[in-house]
Amino acid sequence: MEVTKTKLGLYLIKKDRHYDERGFFNEIFQEESYRKAGIECSFVQDNISYSRYSVTRGLHYQKGEKAQGKLIQVVKGEIFDVAVNIDKDSKDYGKSESFYLKTDMQVFIPANFAHGFQCLSKDAYLLYKCSNAYSKWHEGTIIWNDPKLNINWPIKNAIISDKDALGEKF
Repeated sequence: MEVTKTKLGLYLIKKDRHYDERGFFNEIFQEESYRKAGIECSFVQDNISYSRYSVTRGLHYQKGEKAQGKLIQVVKGEIFDVAVNIDKDSKDYGKSESFYLKTDMQVFIPANFAHGFQCLSKDAYLLYKCSNAYSKWHEGTIIWNDPKLNINWPIKNAIISDKDALGEKF
């Protein structure tokens, strides 16, 4: 696997896929490999997400003791992925990074970041490993297209949930 640490402390990961006449094999996660790459995180919950073209999810986060680090892998498709630093004590508070991710790519997003993505292909499947279990009482949503964040989303007329449409301003 190839690992690149970003300026805000996220990690972009390109996974190896091994093919033969039967199909392919892809290792999603192996703790020691990630530790050697600098990703020190224990995961307690796995999620899967399916989205169709132009669906935009986020920007979601968990607060306080339930803040989540996330390892996100695109299993099928392509997305525009966004992470926003929401740690008020950080020099990078309010800064964001975005990436185009496709099949077999991962991004590790530390706790205290809001996360969202937009589906750019016909459909996309994502796997999430989370460092904390989901808590309804600790969840938050920032409106995906808040002008203060100045995120250049590729699709302006996105499909969003009613809940995400009511997200707070940054």
